Amino acid sequence: MILYTTVPEEIIFQTDPSEFTKQRTIQYNGVPLLVEQEEQYYRIIRVLSSNPADYLSEGLMPGAYISMS
Repeated sequence: MILYTTVPEEIIFQTDPSEFTKQRTIQYNGVPLLVEQEEQYYRIIRVLSSNPADYLSEGLMPGAYISMS
């Protein structure tokens, strides 16, 4: 099977479902985020907001770390 797509391979052929057990949805300063817990911080995976201005915030870009408190 050949897939002609711009979607990354990791999304189409997901490896292990246990990797997704660490992910959760939280509200951070009124912005819904998909995060992954790492020790004392959350690492942002995806911004789930419908407000375009939330995507321009430097503190909320994917890969950034936010405090759990």
